[in-house]
Amino acid sequence: MPDAFNHRRYLIPFRATLLPQIFTDVLVIGGGVAGMRAAIGAAAGGADVIVAAKGRLEESSTAWAQGGIAAVLTEDDSPDEHVRDTMVAGADLCDEPAVREVVDGGPARVRELAEWGMKFDLAHATGGDGDDDERVSNGNGRAAAADDGDPVAGLAFGREGGHGRHRIVHVDGDATGRALARTLHAHLTAMAGVRWFSECFVLDLITTEGTPGRCLGAITHHPKYGLQVIWAGATVLAAGGGGMVYRETTNPRVSTGDGLAMAYRAGVELQDLAFVQFHPTTLYVAGASRSLITEAVRGEGGRLIDRSGHAFMPEYDERGDLAPRDIVSRSILQQCAATDTSHVYLDVRHLPRFAERFPGIDRTLKRFDIDAKTQPIPVHPAAHYTIGGVRTDLDGRTSLPGLLCCGEAACTGLNGANRLASNSLLEGLVMGEAVGRAALEELADESRVRGPIKIVSDIPISDRSELDLPDVRSSLRSVMWRHVGIERDGDRMAEVEHMIAFWARYTMDKIFDDRTGWEAQNLLTVGALITRSAIWRCESRGTHHRVDFDRPTEAFRVHDVWRRGEDAPTTRPVLAEAAAATGQPVHSAP
Repeated sequence: MPDAFNHRRYLIPFRATLLPQIFTDVLVIGGGVAGMRAAIGAAAGGADVIVAAKGRLEESSTAWAQGGIAAVLTEDDSPDEHVRDTMVAGADLCDEPAVREVVDGGPARVRELAEWGMKFDLAHATGGDGDDDERVSNGNGRAAAADDGDPVAGLAFGREGGHGRHRIVHVDGDATGRALARTLHAHLTAMAGVRWFSECFVLDLITTEGTPGRCLGAITHHPKYGLQVIWAGATVLAAGGGGMVYRETTNPRVSTGDGLAMAYRAGVELQDLAFVQFHPTTLYVAGASRSLITEAVRGEGGRLIDRSGHAFMPEYDERGDLAPRDIVSRSILQQCAATDTSHVYLDVRHLPRFAERFPGIDRTLKRFDIDAKTQPIPVHPAAHYTIGGVRTDLDGRTSLPGLLCCGEAACTGLNGANRLASNSLLEGLVMGEAVGRAALEELADESRVRGPIKIVSDIPISDRSELDLPDVRSSLRSVMWRHVGIERDGDRMAEVEHMIAFWARYTMDKIFDDRTGWEAQNLLTVGALITRSAIWRCESRGTHHRVDFDRPTEAFRVHDVWRRGEDAPTTRPVLAEAAAATGQPVHSAP
């Protein structure tokens, strides 16, 4: 890692005790599914909670999520099958205890949402005698058996890539994330002791000196109130991923990897950063942002075709259009190369109820004069989900006491080398609930250090030239897309590492006073972290595909764990269920 990143503990100079002070029991950094569910759990236990949300509610990755929530809720499905599908997609890098924890916790969290008023899509009866069949369908979906006492009775269940069963619940076809964000926000903000800070940019975690030290809260900036220190008994990092480090991404503009960067500066262990998931189907229109076309479209029967109309996916994988995302994304690239085109097409012309099933996507297509009933949809992969992140145990505890982490910012071992579709909202709900409970346990520790304490950040004024930040950001995103994207090569990634080191030399030494500068510094940090891990991992596995090492290697069937100031990772083995049974810690600090 270039020295420019290791020498910088905080982004700005400050004297902690001289800034405006705010106090709370639990500080949650991030306003997505994981952060809100953690805040609900802490508030339900009587804690005072502050949620620091970088943007507005509708700007979170959760609100942008079209896909649904995977959960075992039908009689013809089982947790073992969901576990198996997750681990197959994860390319032999999933920790089975984490997979089972999340899968087993899913049904209760979905039922909870239904009880809180989330209106999941219902199945439509198709019985010829006029009576509802015990199992009814919505397009190609399935429904839960009728049971008036069950809040999920009658829901429609879709299927997505990598799933062997119909187990995905949606809202309005392609608006699950927006409904989930609104449901959680309404429930949370109605609770006593909760404060919601919108447009609150968290710069850095505040920690005591020493190794490992303790997290005491964070330093924040608000457009109206300026810099503030929020002191907390427990801090929850749920700041999402860093998809904006890539030129082509489905992520909202707020996804600049702030959580990963601030954790790295605080010396927290990060894991499996080489693995970034690329969604196979985003709308490919010149000059437009890469709007997501949910995987549920292929689950309903949508087919990928090339410019000649050829359905090519069965030639790459026996699962065809419902293969896991890493396989579909690479297959699209290969088909584009074979046909000398920049994109392929998603054909839904044969689906009779596309506009009804996916109204949001249909509206988006019409803005670009695309009629899905008569035209195939131009699509291309784009960066979608940060699989690696802050290493945690199954209570969300990190290597830094006082800091918990959940959601896309965390790496529990659930996703391995490739996340199974619709497991992300599931993980946010399940792990968010676990982290909320763990935060209460942190507060019960009478021996913990309490703020405020004297913390001083001194940063010398740089005498180097300044680079144009928009140029740095654009160049970084472009080179990450070209050389640390879907296909990677060691020599090219080494060049990227040198480029980032140059940009960092003239950017990480500067002191900025607005989020544009802070985001640029965070994006450079995240780009360097991903690239370093990808160079180290000399194999191909899941989302990490190297043309110079094009097969998985048993020696790299390990998790790589990185820490600030260290030139090489430590590794830890992949956890099987048997490891938990023989004493391997699962619910203890990593």
